[in-house]
Amino acid sequence: MTLVMGIVNVTPDSFSDGGRFLATDAAIAHALQLRSDGADIIDIGGESTRPGAQRVDPGAERDRVLPVIAGLAAAEVAISIDTMNASTALAAVNAGACIVNDVSGGLADSDMLDALAPTGVHIALGHWRGPSAHMYARATYDDVAEDVERELRERVDAALAAGFTADRIIVDPGIGFGKAGAQNWATLRGTERLATTGQRVLIGTSRKRFLAEMLATDAIDADEQRRDLATAATSLLAAQAGAWAVRVHNVGATRDALNVLHHWEGPTS
Repeated sequence: MTLVMGIVNVTPDSFSDGGRFLATDAAIAHALQLRSDGADIIDIGGESTRPGAQRVDPGAERDRVLPVIAGLAAAEVAISIDTMNASTALAAVNAGACIVNDVSGGLADSDMLDALAPTGVHIALGHWRGPSAHMYARATYDDVAEDVERELRERVDAALAAGFTADRIIVDPGIGFGKAGAQNWATLRGTERLATTGQRVLIGTSRKRFLAEMLATDAIDADEQRRDLATAATSLLAAQAGAWAVRVHNVGATRDALNVLHHWEGPTS
């Protein structure tokens, strides 16, 4: 069954929940609630990657995330660290993280792959065409699904060359990263093909702009419930297409959707 990765943003400026869980105690409590709601993995991030976001000093990033990771590791929570910095990734692994979720696929920090390969940690390589501040300027493709697959293959090859084994590599087509509007839907339609390439596939659509465009709204807070329903639907379809895991804010809604799919596809007794 497709796994659910629950999002905890320990940031003041994330597009959906910035500031809500900046305090360590609040972040830990929220993560534990997400686990209770059905999350298999908790993804902790200390730097916003929303469109237009500026980079954060790695030291400040570590100050945000490491106390949260330590608290969750003590509670035996499976932890992913969402970072583009090798120094933060290594510190998080030492604190208890078992997955490094690098939305840049190792491109933002040239030390990332070499630093992590000896640790035994698993890595999620995101499709990326540059920093959030100007990523949409690079949203030009011949065939977006084919181009994303090819560019992810290059990142997988780089990870293998650094010493990762194939079973430690996860790929993420980077919904919303360097992709605008319909390009995201075309990328999602390529999930089934991407899932046949040999690596596990992580899909993250949660509350993203292309869903708001579909819903014809610019609001975030007022339409959060509608975005979560759309997220659950796209997560269900991603699971049906072979995704290994989906990354979401509202774990309960997506877990319910995946349970429906599970019961639909097979006997329950």
